[in-house]
Amino acid sequence: MNLPIDDFSNLIQMAPLVSIDLIVESQGKYLLGKRLNSPAKNFWFVPGGRIFKNEKISDALERIAKKELNIDVNTVSSYFFGSFEHFYNDSYVSEKISTHYVVLAYKLFADMDIDELALPLAEHSKYQLFTIDEILENNCVHKHTQDYFRKLKQ
Repeated sequence: MNLPIDDFSNLIQMAPLVSIDLIVESQGKYLLGKRLNSPAKNFWFVPGGRIFKNEKISDALERIAKKELNIDVNTVSSYFFGSFEHFYNDSYVSEKISTHYVVLAYKLFADMDIDELALPLAEHSKYQLFTIDEILENNCVHKHTQDYFRKLKQ
């Protein structure tokens, strides 16, 4: 359920958001999108989204994969990768309101050409596949995204 902006603003001032990030591997590379919104605006970041009140994690995973990637999560191989915390000095609603996310990261294996996914451009201006080394060496990839790939490389 999407909240009215005033309610969402109050929520992020008072509590952490619980979200799901999707680490998508395809053809030995990883999918990142260039973020349109704060926090992490203009950085390369993995696709993801928040879990809604009264939404099961499995339902949120399905919804987010469909919205962010236009894929049915039940048709790809996936596993829970770990939990992470992300802290930002800004938020979707204001540069003056910080955001705290508790993130459940999932790794998805998409054995298909990324162009076939018809990726939506609502949250990201463009998408690109990167190797792990390219992600770790690129200053335009957000540090929270780089954390996932440092863990993957271990």
